[in-house]
Amino acid sequence: MVYSEDKWISWVDELAEKDIVIIDDFISDELYKTIMDFFSVIEENERLKKAGIGTSQDYQIQKEVRGDLIYWLDPKRDPPLLLFFNLMEELREKLGMYCFISLSGSEFHLAKYPIGSKYEKHIDQFNKRSNRQITVLIYLNKDWKKGDGGELKVSNEEGGFTVEPIAKRMLLFKSNVVEHEVLLTNVPRYSLSGWLLHQPAALGSLLG
Repeated sequence: MVYSEDKWISWVDELAEKDIVIIDDFISDELYKTIMDFFSVIEENERLKKAGIGTSQDYQIQKEVRGDLIYWLDPKRDPPLLLFFNLMEELREKLGMYCFISLSGSEFHLAKYPIGSKYEKHIDQFNKRSNRQITVLIYLNKDWKKGDGGELKVSNEEGGFTVEPIAKRMLLFKSNVVEHEVLLTNVPRYSLSGWLLHQPAALGSLLG
């Protein structure tokens, strides 16, 4: 999808002012289908792995804290998602242009939350690695309805709010500021998420 400069500026302004912006139908039907077709192949080939928390020596798998299964994406290894990577590069450029932050890399993964899983309250920043600047979260849940669970609960000084994980909806938020959690899932929950980085890390050490 092609967006006007006014659209980009309005989203960046909201992100700067509120620390988070929610954009419905951010990705096209074509890109949505491409991502889901790729996701299906990854799932069928059992390439999703249990996600953990922490980095390097601090890395742990704690299902009671975080229950999702993930697959780290690589532009060179995963060429079917070239359209997605190009869109994220455009996003990075626009944020750098209008938000005046230095973003020199990115990391993304597919995530599936099986029935009965969740992710407890946290921020997307490590104690020993602070290069995550902006969190990008794209929901992939077609025909999601109330009662399916898996909403994102955002905490703030006003008490917070919840975001329904509707297909093609994108969230952008400041990684070191916005505290959030994934509520209990009653149906499988799918997303593509990641971070825009100040200094990119090697893919092999991307954990959390």
